[in-house]
Amino acid sequence: MAEAAEPTTAQGGADTGPAPRAKRAPAKTAAAAAGTSTRAPRTRTTAAKPRQSTRTKTETAAAGAAPTVVLEAPKPVETRPTVLTISGVQKRYGDTVAVDGVTLDIAEGSFYGIVGPNGAGKTTTLSIITGLLRPDAGRVVVHGVDVWAEPVRAKHIIGVLPDKLRLFDRLTGAQFLRYAGTLRGLSAKTVRARTGDLAAAFGIEDALDRLVADYSAGMTKKIALAAAMIHSPRLLVLDEPFESVDPVSAANIIDILQRYTAAGGTVVVSSHGMDMIQRVCDSVAIIVRGQVLASGTIDEVRGEQTLEERFVDLAGGRKAAEGMEWLHSFSD
Repeated sequence: MAEAAEPTTAQGGADTGPAPRAKRAPAKTAAAAAGTSTRAPRTRTTAAKPRQSTRTKTETAAAGAAPTVVLEAPKPVETRPTVLTISGVQKRYGDTVAVDGVTLDIAEGSFYGIVGPNGAGKTTTLSIITGLLRPDAGRVVVHGVDVWAEPVRAKHIIGVLPDKLRLFDRLTGAQFLRYAGTLRGLSAKTVRARTGDLAAAFGIEDALDRLVADYSAGMTKKIALAAAMIHSPRLLVLDEPFESVDPVSAANIIDILQRYTAAGGTVVVSSHGMDMIQRVCDSVAIIVRGQVLASGTIDEVRGEQTLEERFVDLAGGRKAAEGMEWLHSFSD
């Protein structure tokens, strides 16, 4: 019978008796200690979603953490239907290019301003839009109707206040509005009712029985605007509607037009009053030398400047009045 092995002694020490049996480590702990795992790795079946932090950059920096990427909200997408589309419109007078490829899309319910220096092509563009002037090239569509392919249908949709008014000034105001309404196919009853409403809105009730020839410049503008609105068009194209109009009347006209756009109508207006355009319009186009140099919402076009400063920059900037020293030496 073999002898039992002698117990092992500690290095350089006395015999301490049998060593205690070591406890077996759990399998999971042993595997972890060995740096291995007995479980098969899981496979992600979907792409990981980026984590979004609600903390601002300032809060993150203050906490000493790594900068957090802040996702900017996307710009709102225009969902209103387009009521006026101008595509590549051109017009020449001999060697002079009045309109050079103007392209614009104007949404329903817009109060849209068109601005530019004298001779920039604003009035020519508006005349083409309303069917008063045929373009050399390009296309204008108003609420799905091609202005030059179907001019009669298009003009039922449009109300126009043209530049350099030519009115039937030997008619009274009431007669002129009756003529405008009848020309648009309205019944006599409808014309009478709308004439009273428009006269009250524009404050010209007392002038309806007077000849238009006796009207002041501001009153002539009002009666012409009333004639443009009497058939309740979807689009109003107004060339300098506030010229010669007193501030009180202008404020009243703006209120009428803003309520009109709030109900779904669309206004396209030209003006040299940058402050007026900036205050009442939601969108604007700057036309210089027959071309659209900037268009969009008021804030998009002006950037960090006022609309007037942006307009002056695009139109060529301010000119220094040099060579006019004689103006400073007075004749007396």
